[in-house]
Amino acid sequence: MEGNVLDTYACLYVIRGEPFRSGTCLHLTSAETVIGRATNNFAPDFAFSNAFISRKHVVIRREGEKAVLYDLDSRHGTELNGVLVEPHVPYPLQSFDIIKMAKGMTVLHFSYLFADQTLEFEPLSMTQAWEEPSGPSMIYWEKRECVVDGKRIAMSEKEYLLLHLLYEQANRLVAIDDIKRNVWSERTTGPDGVPDVTMDELNALVYRIRKKYGKDTFLISAVRGSGYVLELDSK
Repeated sequence: MEGNVLDTYACLYVIRGEPFRSGTCLHLTSAETVIGRATNNFAPDFAFSNAFISRKHVVIRREGEKAVLYDLDSRHGTELNGVLVEPHVPYPLQSFDIIKMAKGMTVLHFSYLFADQTLEFEPLSMTQAWEEPSGPSMIYWEKRECVVDGKRIAMSEKEYLLLHLLYEQANRLVAIDDIKRNVWSERTTGPDGVPDVTMDELNALVYRIRKKYGKDTFLISAVRGSGYVLELDSK
């Protein structure tokens, strides 16, 4: 790696990106970390095998106490929280930021918070079912209805609250505690001020949404112990 080797100051968790398994933690330890695709003549610090990833796709530099992302004029682009970044422009990173490369073929979750932990993705995660929805879908928030393939589907109160929250922060990780406060505000809160909601309840709600509306209608990824991400096409 280039630069001086430092202690781990942040991590990238792989949501999607061969050859890494979902949930793999890529420790950021150097002043400069290049992410791209390995060739016979070049090996980046973290190498992905997808052909749409450029040899030198992005670099993350430690500038002071912050990690800063730069797209290295990659051929197929980089998105930060669903917004296409400009080449060679600094983008300071924050915990829960979602980095997509090559139109979402590789997706990474950035974090300062979990440098000593290994996150795993819930079995209900849709990280392997990321293709475009098979038919048109529309949401009518005022009516609390979703139209999927021409069929009107009424949202329950909890489905509406969760989907609306995820849409408001699309392509960003929404923390579990924030979901509990917004979706189960009527529940008794514990000493930490968070409603008493089990992960089984939360997982069951996401499962019902997938089953009711179709698994490709809402691309929701779950990161165990952290939160949920609603992936939206930024085109």
